[in-house]
Amino acid sequence: MLRKKYTAEFKTKVILYILQGDKEFNKICAEHNLNPSMVRKWKQDFLQNAHLAFDATAERKNAQRKEDDLKKKTTRC
Repeated sequence: MLRKKYTAEFKTKVILYILQGDKEFNKICAEHNLNPSMVRKWKQDFLQNAHLAFDATAERKNAQRKEDDLKKKTTRC
């Protein structure tokens, strides 16, 4: 039997539902026909890597700043 693949967006949406606390964990898993053990792993991964969302933003800004600087230098020449 083939495993179903879930997108990062779907996993994030499910984990955010769980973190909001409006519904019970098992109820959310049942509504989406998901294995609770798998969703616990998603949650663990999500929480362990949440800080990367901010690091990625800083890295993008830094890269954009460098790109803008290079454009300024090449237009001056």
